[in-house]
Formats: sequence, C-alpha cells, structure tokens
Amino acid sequence: MVVKVVSRSGLHTGQNLLEITTMPLSLAEMRRSYTRDGLQDDLAIDDPLALFRQWMQQARETESAPVEANSMALATVDSAGRPHCRILLLKGFSDEGFTFFGHYQSDKGLQLASNPCAAMTFFWPGLERQVRIEGQVSRLDPQLSDAYFDSRPLASRLGALASPQSRPVASRAALESLLAETEQHLVGQTLPRPEHWGGYCLHPERLEFWQGRADRLHDRLDYRLQNGVWQRNRLAP
Repeated sequence: MVVKVVSRSGLHTGQNLLEITTMPLSLAEMRRSYTRDGLQDDLAIDDPLALFRQWMQQARETESAPVEANSMALATVDSAGRPHCRILLLKGFSDEGFTFFGHYQSDKGLQLASNPCAAMTFFWPGLERQVRIEGQVSRLDPQLSDAYFDSRPLASRLGALASPQSRPVASRAALESLLAETEQHLVGQTLPRPEHWGGYCLHPERLEFWQGRADRLHDRLDYRLQNGVWQRNRLAP
C-alpha cells in the first residue's frame, strides 16, 4: 500500500497533486493486539495516586531492559505557546505530587518558569498500560534538591556542574573539555549543588489510566481534582 505525499508549495506547473511522491505505508500496517485484563468499574479505586502507586510497583516488577519503569515523557509549553516534549526519569512521588530534576536554565526550566502547566506520560508496554498526568509544577525545597544531588554518582554531579544544558556547544570535544576543567577545578572538594540545578514537583490535577484491550476498545479511567475531591469518569477509547 502506498500514499501520495505532497505540499502545494512544491507543485510545478501542470503537476497533479497526486503524482508527486509515494511513500510505503509499512508503519500503518504495524499494530499489536492487547490481551491483558481490563479496568473494571466496580473494582476501580477512588484515589488515583493509590492506583498509580500500584501500577508503578507492577511496572517495576514486570518491565525489563531497555524499558525503565520510571521513564516518562514530560511536555511543557514555551512563552510563544509552542509545545515541547522529552523523556525524563521520575525520581519520586507522594500525595504532594511527582518529582523530577533538571537544569533550571535549560529550555525545559525556562518553559516551566514562564508557564508552570505541564503534562507527563508513562507507557509500560509489557503491562499494556499508559498513565497521563497533568498539573502545575513548582520547584522543590532547596534542601530536598541538595539531598538528591548529594546522592547522585560523582560523574552525574560533575556533569550537572559542567554542562550548559540546552545551549550550543562547538563540539563533543568542547563539552568534554568543560567537564575535564570542572573536574580539575573541584578536585578534592565537596561538590555543591549548583544553584541552576534542582528539583520540580508536578502537583496533579488530572490523571488518566489507560489499559489496552482487544479490538481497540481500550479502558480509560479519567480522574480530575475538583474542589479538593477526585472525580472519576470512564472515557470512550
């Protein structure tokens, strides 16, 4: 099967819109059947954070490399309204929210500073599950960021100190030179957490739990925080 792909700006005089480029639809043929248990309404719990805790624990027990159970896609929006997305690792969660860390002056950090609304998505293929989370993001207390930074491997701490994240660098060699200079400058010293690096907490206002089902009739349970109380609805797939 093929499809014609064309932009009108690329048409020459007399060319037919459907005569430009062909592209195999091999990706369109890719699909899998979901066969695991579903989400039953009568068994669903009222607290989405408790359900997330269950699902995360099951993912940790069942997912295997290269899948990381705590990996997630984090979506942010910049000051011009353009969306951005990247993969990060969740480093903690509680009733307060979901914790991750990064460079405050990176693109991600600047976007969160101008628009603290964000979304994260977890996908666990072995369990045929997905969780979407939306909410407001705030910076963690500096003491919590200090504690996590001190727990990181030495190489990771040096990288956080040396790397001007999201800024252009001349080459890989230039980046490695920055790391070597930082390491030499701080040899024998305790590595302090740099002010430009620390943690964030996404405070959830919405969670959606997705469970793959046969024939694309997937289960979707949607939780929304309204006046301090979680309200649950089932969404059509």
